[in-house]
Amino acid sequence: MRDPFNIQTEKEFKAYALELFAYQHQNNKVYRQFCDLLKVDPSKVQRLEHIPYLPIEFFKLKEVYCGTPGDFYFSSSGTTSSVNSKHYIEDLNHYTKSFRTAFNHFYGPINDYCVLALLPSYLEREGSSLIYMAEDLIKESKHPQSGFYLNEFDSLAKTLKELESKNTKTLLIGVSFALLDFVEEYQIELHNTLVMETGGMKGRRKELIRAELHELLKEGFGVNAIHSEYGMTELLSQAYSKGNGLFKTPPWMKISIRDTRDPLSLIGTHKTGGINIIDLANKESCAFIATEDLGKVYPDGSFEVLGRFDKSAIRGCNLMVMDPA
Repeated sequence: MRDPFNIQTEKEFKAYALELFAYQHQNNKVYRQFCDLLKVDPSKVQRLEHIPYLPIEFFKLKEVYCGTPGDFYFSSSGTTSSVNSKHYIEDLNHYTKSFRTAFNHFYGPINDYCVLALLPSYLEREGSSLIYMAEDLIKESKHPQSGFYLNEFDSLAKTLKELESKNTKTLLIGVSFALLDFVEEYQIELHNTLVMETGGMKGRRKELIRAELHELLKEGFGVNAIHSEYGMTELLSQAYSKGNGLFKTPPWMKISIRDTRDPLSLIGTHKTGGINIIDLANKESCAFIATEDLGKVYPDGSFEVLGRFDKSAIRGCNLMVMDPA
């Protein structure tokens, strides 16, 4: 298939999405079974609104892959008693091209930055797509002080102060709880550093709404805005927010909102519902995913993330009684 990262227009997006739907319906056994249960005739799918979205939980239950899965997969974090998602990857170069192109689209060349990654919960396990991305951005930045930090807050504070003193353009990307832990120990004034949170307290701290989290981080880092990255194991693309709580997607990714009471129905802008995602980078898995997140979408295509479904609601929405074997 064509390269999704060359998509520029809405017309190109729609044409590619319909082409990819036909390909995945034919080659992805799990997705085809899901469509069959919904009695979807692929020959009649002529509009984006007709494409079914696979509940994201299926990445925990089945091998969601076109053809035969390879040996490599990214896995989600979770408790020892939970089942983690697995996203089988045919070509890591394809994932690399996706996140490099998206970052450049929103922030410019990565080699303009020194990249500091505060991602302790991810560094402590295997199979994280976020760690793979951060590791590549660190390498591609080609800055001698770029690197990962686990719990070395003293060293991180020292590095940030050194970079600030040199007016070095810096990206500090971190999981929410670790950024909060850091600013509780250090108050610092940053003028050349972009602070980006990747979400999630991972059971380490009380969950906060994004606005409250950002106020604490803005005060702690002395910045006017906290940026955010929205991604997940089941996606090969990321959306970004530059500090106002509104995320934007790269041209090959699109958000829609489904009715919480009728998961097969899409609702309009400014209304809260379940977040559905088309990620055209997911060529060899499934590009059409119904997430467990709640949000709103706006006329310009930007969106908010407002929380998550409770698990009982998710099970009720899945409509699926497929054998996970």
